[in-house]
Amino acid sequence: MDRAQSSPVWPLSSSVIAAAFGYAVELASQWQGATAPNPPVACVLLDASGETLAAAAHQRAGGPHAEALAVSQCRANDTVHRIHTVVVTLEPCNHTGRTPACTGVILQTPARHIWIGARDPNPLVAGGGGNYLAHAGRSGHALADLDDPAAPKLAEAVTRLIAPFAKHVTTGKPWVTVKHALDRDGSMIPPAGQKTFTSDASLDLAHQLRKRADAVITGSGTILADAPQFTVRRLPDFPGKRRHLVILDRRGRVPPSYVEAAQARGFLVSIEADLATALTELGQAGCLEVLVEAGAELTQSILTSPLWDEHVLIRQHPDPTADDRVTVRYRTNSEPH
Repeated sequence: MDRAQSSPVWPLSSSVIAAAFGYAVELASQWQGATAPNPPVACVLLDASGETLAAAAHQRAGGPHAEALAVSQCRANDTVHRIHTVVVTLEPCNHTGRTPACTGVILQTPARHIWIGARDPNPLVAGGGGNYLAHAGRSGHALADLDDPAAPKLAEAVTRLIAPFAKHVTTGKPWVTVKHALDRDGSMIPPAGQKTFTSDASLDLAHQLRKRADAVITGSGTILADAPQFTVRRLPDFPGKRRHLVILDRRGRVPPSYVEAAQARGFLVSIEADLATALTELGQAGCLEVLVEAGAELTQSILTSPLWDEHVLIRQHPDPTADDRVTVRYRTNSEPH
């Protein structure tokens, strides 16, 4: 029998598939912020016994997609003939652009089962990849249908991975994350002589949020008060990444020296008077996610508007003797305020 046709056709267990999805989500998450205007995607290839043959994530627009990278790993290791199941966080693309269609890459392997974390949210292509593979005789499966206790959390994670991309392809606007740090009394103002009141873990989180953002939005008051750098410093940044820095400044208070210094740090700086206009322009520039790091007035103004998508609240614990100095709460604009 030809090696390329020797894989059994029965599906793997739900626990094996759930573990593969967990691995794929972890891989894709590492590249949030690097792939715009593409979404972060990862792929895991399994053999008939459930062993992982290869795993890869899309790393930048114009570069190979996750499926192609994973299959190339198998080609390098001479394990393509063992590919039985493809687990991918987003529906494989079925169109050729800067890279070949991922459906074609998959059809060059003996894979019989394709597990898809989420359908492509682009209304122009949604379902195309899955349908094409099904018509070619491959069995398609959705993470939402996986009978495993971990499936709901995995589905939430996959949905959040592509949320900025989904918003961008359906509205033309970027996903807006608002970072909001409060002390135990509910104030955003650190003690005199300090720039923060949060813990090392919270500072790490803040820089992770910056790393995944394609733009930072702030207000003139924050610039005048602190002259923040807005750079990623507590973890390695993506090489060559250039973020937009949008400063909302109706009164023209930001000094040119700050703008010049920010440009020297690699930012694409723009001064805007209106947030809605700024978001439209950032969407047109291909930004998928923007991070709001601003003072109390601008933060509250945005949170009382319909313009935000995710609110990350970092709050100092009310008990100063508590082991955890801060608590972090995530909510989306669709949840009760």
